[in-house]
Amino acid sequence: MSAIPDDFIRRTTEVQDTAIRPFANSRKIYIQGSSPDIRVPMREISQSATTAGVDVAEPNPPIYVYDTSGPYTDPEHTMSLRAGLPALRTRG
Repeated sequence: MSAIPDDFIRRTTEVQDTAIRPFANSRKIYIQGSSPDIRVPMREISQSATTAGVDVAEPNPPIYVYDTSGPYTDPEHTMSLRAGLPALRTRG
């Protein structure tokens, strides 16, 4: 059986920019879960202002939603498909 060429492994284990690019008008945040070591991923989505009349705009607060995108959209996470995800919890 022949070995898999390095260039094939490199091409198939890279994460495309479209998968990790930030979503428009939003940012990934974390809130503390039921204990200090649990961080719940959320997405803060900014809204545009509502027009309330001529030259009057009423600001709207951001909307917070649960973020299921995993580490892909976390700008502080370095993605490596070969290394896999870091262990968040281990059984002792």
